[in-house]
Amino acid sequence: MVPFDKLIQITERFQFLEAKMSSGASGDQIVALAREYSDLKPVVEQITEYRALVDGITEAEAMMRDPEMKALAEDELYALRDRLPAAEQALRVALLPKDAADMKPAMIEIRPGTGGDEASLFAGDLLRMYQRYAETRGWTFEIIEMSETELGGIKEVIANIKGTGVFARLKYESGVHRVQRVPTTESGGRIHTSAATVAVLPEAEEVDIQIDANDLRIDTMRASGAGGQHVNTTDSAVRITHIPSGLVVVSAEKSQHRNKEIAMQVLRSRLYDLERSRVDGERSANRKSQVGSGDRSERIRTYNFPQGRMTDHRINLTLYKLDQVMQGDLDEVIDALTADDQAGMLAEMGV
Repeated sequence: MVPFDKLIQITERFQFLEAKMSSGASGDQIVALAREYSDLKPVVEQITEYRALVDGITEAEAMMRDPEMKALAEDELYALRDRLPAAEQALRVALLPKDAADMKPAMIEIRPGTGGDEASLFAGDLLRMYQRYAETRGWTFEIIEMSETELGGIKEVIANIKGTGVFARLKYESGVHRVQRVPTTESGGRIHTSAATVAVLPEAEEVDIQIDANDLRIDTMRASGAGGQHVNTTDSAVRITHIPSGLVVVSAEKSQHRNKEIAMQVLRSRLYDLERSRVDGERSANRKSQVGSGDRSERIRTYNFPQGRMTDHRINLTLYKLDQVMQGDLDEVIDALTADDQAGMLAEMGV
């Protein structure tokens, strides 16, 4: 278990931050203090619970030496020891290194893969699944760029999701999602397999990543709608090219000013994600687990409609409640992925 002196250090640091914040710190200092305080609070709560259990066990063991209190102490000791393993595990998890992006909003990008029209329709189903999940979590879900097919499918969609712990919950969704079902356009009743790709990126702020204006090429062009018809008569679409990385972002809403804002927002998040991937790759080059790796080419999940099942291939989890999953009931699979990721980190740390 974690040495007691380390737990005391963390608690004392938390108390110092609390005192410092109440003493009248201001400006950038209060922001930094508040961020660290917020990060430490759930850790200190787990430490407090764990230490209370350990103290309770020590007291109960002392009571065992009193013949008159022995029976009562035995019952209490049994109950406290029964709770100890769960408290130790919760404390280990609380002490794991935090992903700095976990509490950030997220950008989610969905694109059809193999499968033609059926893949586009499935991409639309995934979009609605995440919209419903966001609703159940009390998050806001804003579509900032979307292109649809004539059949009502999705060619591409980019959305912004804001709320508490958005990226922490959705980061495991990046990858290839495969669907097996009979398309509505299939007259023979044959099951088709198609796919869509999901990318979840932490939304980057200007403080997270600095972009040199000299590294950007910004072009305006005429936005076109379905069938090549012009949306309006002005050159409103914006294409931003980040020259060093080669990343290209296009936004084609009606307002040219808003298009530039959207394109820069998406570009910042993609560059931030590239940098995070580079750092993570260097840090965990030998790590076998792919959970949370964000590998866009990895097939992570299969949605089998004839059998009513969803299988997550990374953790070999199969749930026979596909209807509920497509309605946004994702907590069970996300909780399992989170637990697996945490178990991998605990194993790496040897705790």
